[in-house]
Amino acid sequence: MGARDGPTLITSVQRAMRLLEAVGAHENGAPAKQLARETGLPLATAYHLLRTLVHDGYVRKLDDGGFVLGEKLQALRTTGRAQALLSRVRPALAALRDELAAPAYLTFFEEGEIRVAEIVDGPGTPRVDLWVGFEDAGHATALGKSVLRELDDEARRDYLSRHHLADLTPRTVTSPPELLRRLDAAPLAPAVTDLEEYALGTVCVAVPVYSGDTVGSLGVSLPAHRYSRLPEIRTRLLPTANRVTRGLSLTI
Repeated sequence: MGARDGPTLITSVQRAMRLLEAVGAHENGAPAKQLARETGLPLATAYHLLRTLVHDGYVRKLDDGGFVLGEKLQALRTTGRAQALLSRVRPALAALRDELAAPAYLTFFEEGEIRVAEIVDGPGTPRVDLWVGFEDAGHATALGKSVLRELDDEARRDYLSRHHLADLTPRTVTSPPELLRRLDAAPLAPAVTDLEEYALGTVCVAVPVYSGDTVGSLGVSLPAHRYSRLPEIRTRLLPTANRVTRGLSLTI
């Protein structure tokens, strides 16, 4: 039985991974012969694997014949770091969902856009139907408005110059001056609300979070009949936002 009971391993994948590890160990690159020797691979096998990895962008061949890690692998490393950061704060979002009986959302302002990074919901706490993407609805969501409230004047003007304030419901604010006035006069500051501005029958409240210098927002959505609980929910959101910011600020 023994070995037969273990997982089925694909030898070619293992060889490619060993080769990538060897390439990554040489900052200035290494030739195929050296990489084959370090990994114990036949030279012909190393050449075939390297050609495949170069073709798919995981390895790059230098003019001197050496091999270094490619841009696609660097992109995976960046994505992996973001996933690791989110894994740190996901338990806090899950605890918030359970405490408030409401789905929890996390967004970040990246490359001039407000983007959803994570949603933690459940069978009894379904998320809002995101029928309009956050990149086009920042003005109508508590999460988006929380981010806009934290931006400086120049960044706000830039964002509003690039985004049409679409009329999503009869309650949506579509005038940039009025939107800015309401952000600066938010009665629950630093929390910001969405009172059926994105979807009729739904209200939301959000507070700011940070990942280094990147501003984001943490919020929850509720049926409109729970409107009276928004001040209480704001009080519970703030300490969770502080925990999320601390978790995102740790160095990986």
